[in-house]
Amino acid sequence: MLTYDMSDNGRPLYLQLYEYVKADIDAGRLLPDEKLPSKRTFAKNLGISIITVEKAYDQLMAEGYIYSRPKSGYYVSRLMLPVRESNLLDNRSYRINVPVQTQVDFDFSSNRTLVDDFPFSVWAKVMRETISLREKELLEVPPGGGVRELREAICSHLASFRGMTVNPDQIIVGAGTEYLYGLLIQLLGNDKIYCLENPGYPKIDQIYRSHEVEVAYAGLDDQGIRLDAIRDCNAQIAHISPTHHFPTGITMPISRRYELLSWAGEDKDRYIIEDDYDSEFRLKGRPLPPLFGIDEQEKVIYINTFSKSLTSTIRISYMVLPGHLADRFYKTLSFYSCTVSTFEQYTLSSFIRQGYFEKHINRMRLQFGRRRKKIIAMIRAKFTAEQCRILENDSGLHFLLEFTTDLSDQYVK
Repeated sequence: MLTYDMSDNGRPLYLQLYEYVKADIDAGRLLPDEKLPSKRTFAKNLGISIITVEKAYDQLMAEGYIYSRPKSGYYVSRLMLPVRESNLLDNRSYRINVPVQTQVDFDFSSNRTLVDDFPFSVWAKVMRETISLREKELLEVPPGGGVRELREAICSHLASFRGMTVNPDQIIVGAGTEYLYGLLIQLLGNDKIYCLENPGYPKIDQIYRSHEVEVAYAGLDDQGIRLDAIRDCNAQIAHISPTHHFPTGITMPISRRYELLSWAGEDKDRYIIEDDYDSEFRLKGRPLPPLFGIDEQEKVIYINTFSKSLTSTIRISYMVLPGHLADRFYKTLSFYSCTVSTFEQYTLSSFIRQGYFEKHINRMRLQFGRRRKKIIAMIRAKFTAEQCRILENDSGLHFLLEFTTDLSDQYVK
């Protein structure tokens, strides 16, 4: 007869019995098809109730450790238990090297949003309204492209800020551009060569390589990515940021844009991914029309994000696909669920529709412009013109510094 110590007052009795029997089965002390004590006998032997034994047996049956035979009783199941080495747990390593951000005096690479820069009160107001008025919609599963109301609001925003005429069904909403890049690789094919700007944003390279696609690089001139360099690497996909290249700040002129569109039109497998990551914050004048807006051959995929304009932690981005690619997406990839919460999608939609997003952009453009000027003034006060040259541009918020120094690039970095 099985006998166990049931004196642990910190846990329910049925759970203690369940764990004892399970441990004996795992250890091989109870053999396959071995009959277990009846509920009444087991309860009497352990000094517990029949219901306690029944609950323990029910849990063991639910997990497949035991089975029952009508009018016969309970038996141990035949399990393919893994080979156990006595020292396995002792040798198991939990040394997981999670990267720790290096502490620096001045971090100009951080994309964190200052508390005063995010419109918390307005966002909270709109979210309360959303929860109060949209109980039914909030619990409905949206299509893979996202909530239609948000896609319509994005269409309106693109028409106002970028002069783009877009159908809501062309827009795919996702949790960050990194997720959308993964969708694009599946949509366009991982057998293509993806060409990136050199220099460029290093994370894009990491994302593409993590999806095991071939990555090539094309150098720049004073007008942006060089067309001859794209041709030399035999790429089918060109991933570029023509409105505001990172890190040089180059704005691609219209002549180069038409050259790129001509290149894309030469082959049915060629496409341009236009990363328009911070076009809302151009400081002087209106930006040039996006490539998407002048593309008549449906060769440009437009990508933008609210992580730059609102906060990096909101993780809402979108891409605008040419009509035939949007159709392909819904035919082949619509099984993917939209990765953004409906609560956030409806809140952002109302935030845009009620004019709060435009007010936020205008406020932050002034705020960022003042900060930029202040930083430049501090640099000029610290370094002479011979020591440090400031390379400004009108395409966005950042600028370049050129130091005259004997220090290596790695040391300065």
